[in-house]
Amino acid sequence: MQSNQLKKLFTQYKMLALLIAIALIWGFFTWKTEGGFITPRNMSNLMRQMAITGIVACGMSLVIIAGEIDLSVGSLLGLLGGIAAVLDVTHGMSLPINLLIVLGVGLFIGLFNGYLTAYLHIPSFIVGLGGMLAYRGIVLGVTGGVTVAPVSPELVHLGQGYLAPQLGLLLGVVLFGVAVFLTWRQRASRARHGLEQAPIWRDALRLVLIAAVLAGFVTTLNSYEGIPLPVLLLLALLAVFTYMTTQTVFGRRIYAVGSNMEATRLSGINVKAVKLWIFGIMGLMCALAGVINTARLAAGSPSAGMSGELDAIAACFIGGTSMRGGSGTVYGALIGALVMASLDNGMSMLDVDTYWQMIVKGFILTLAVWVDVATRAGKR
Repeated sequence: MQSNQLKKLFTQYKMLALLIAIALIWGFFTWKTEGGFITPRNMSNLMRQMAITGIVACGMSLVIIAGEIDLSVGSLLGLLGGIAAVLDVTHGMSLPINLLIVLGVGLFIGLFNGYLTAYLHIPSFIVGLGGMLAYRGIVLGVTGGVTVAPVSPELVHLGQGYLAPQLGLLLGVVLFGVAVFLTWRQRASRARHGLEQAPIWRDALRLVLIAAVLAGFVTTLNSYEGIPLPVLLLLALLAVFTYMTTQTVFGRRIYAVGSNMEATRLSGINVKAVKLWIFGIMGLMCALAGVINTARLAAGSPSAGMSGELDAIAACFIGGTSMRGGSGTVYGALIGALVMASLDNGMSMLDVDTYWQMIVKGFILTLAVWVDVATRAGKR
């Protein structure tokens, strides 16, 4: 009985537990690196490093919530980044046209994966596995197996540019204003419908914590060169995906499909179309991540995106997305991506052997899935 109560308590405060875990990870690496981990420059690098995994995790969270999986995203990221580099270096394509082509190809491939899964009834695991091999082969063919460089300064700016410090401060103020507005709207809605309100001190404390996090985030990054553009893109995607999953009919249908696909189908919802567009969105996220990765490296590499699918899947599971589908959040997946990036960054600073880094990440992934299984068992 006491064990079940602990499981329910952990489930309720899972996000808080993740934030505490990040604080402990950062504290440990700050101690071991004698403060080097927490410097503004390294925090900027960490956020930029996390952005690519986070972009892919935005799409992957929807796929997993819907009860599917996509193992091809790492290879697809590499392929689309390679296409962007070839169009830029070899064909001298302007940046807007380049982006349109790469996003279009990403959407098409994502819809193709979705069609194979939803309409031809090929398990998504097999579709992803086949795509992982095929797309990696295509990128080797597109790039000729060599690094394509140097890309244009305009493209490089997408991955290496920064938001001006003044605009960064303005962004922080706007984000806090949005948090205050959403809190007020939620309380007003509950009062209008006669529902029980959370204590006002709890909302006030949450806003104080949000203000502290935003102040620390903006101040730290502005102390270096400003907020990296990939991080700005990730924040925009977080807002879009959070709105889509919580405020739209399509978002509710994603959860319904993952919770009980047969009941959802019998209720009249076109399950196949929902899955098709989820994979289409996944393709778009791979296109964005591929372009940002190429811009960050200032080159298209045939090995780009290696193990990217594992990092994205691990980020979703660590962030609380259920491996059985039907539950999870995009912001949780991004917190999971921050955990993975923090471990990568910190262990690299400590010069930990690559094999130990892989062992630690594998252990963290297994632990996250076990926690999901254990907490769900406690609800029965």
